[in-house]
Amino acid sequence: MPSFLASLQAALARPIRTLPEWDTLPAAVLVPIFRHPDDGEWHVVFTRRTETVDSHKGQVSFPGGRSDPHDADRVATALREAHEEIGLAPGDVQVMGALDELLTVSQYRVTPIVGLIPWPYPFRLSPGEVAEVFDVPFAWLADPVNVEEQWRPSPINGRPIRVFYFREVQGKIIWGATARMILGMLERMGLREVEFADLTM
Repeated sequence: MPSFLASLQAALARPIRTLPEWDTLPAAVLVPIFRHPDDGEWHVVFTRRTETVDSHKGQVSFPGGRSDPHDADRVATALREAHEEIGLAPGDVQVMGALDELLTVSQYRVTPIVGLIPWPYPFRLSPGEVAEVFDVPFAWLADPVNVEEQWRPSPINGRPIRVFYFREVQGKIIWGATARMILGMLERMGLREVEFADLTM
């Protein structure tokens, strides 16, 4: 039987993890990007949710949702959800990799999967979930003049939460977790410095 100190030292030698005080549900979204054939510019595809969905009505998001027990991994979740929501065939997506996971206040652990898609594409929208699909040039998203931060009260009576917003584009506002995913991709590419350590939105 190992001694107490030996057991303690072995336990403390393991890598440190971040453990939330609540159970989180695994989820994934697809961040579709394409190169426009006319000008060669890179664009990011977004969806706008309908006003009839259960949550986040009318908000801008990426196609995605909760992982299914039958999904092989988070990539499979993202591809399945994109197919269900906007008719994007999994075989038409060239998966590039994953961005940092987000822990949301709605108790999801979301993995953003980045994928290249052909353009133009014959999307087929799920009428109960998606109101429209639109795209925004990556250069516009990368321009710091187009993003701002605001502070909102915490939903759990904690410290105020920093929330990122992009300027209105095509009559829509990209904000919250979706904005964080974009900013996270920019940070990964060395195009922006963003610290998310104290964010919970």
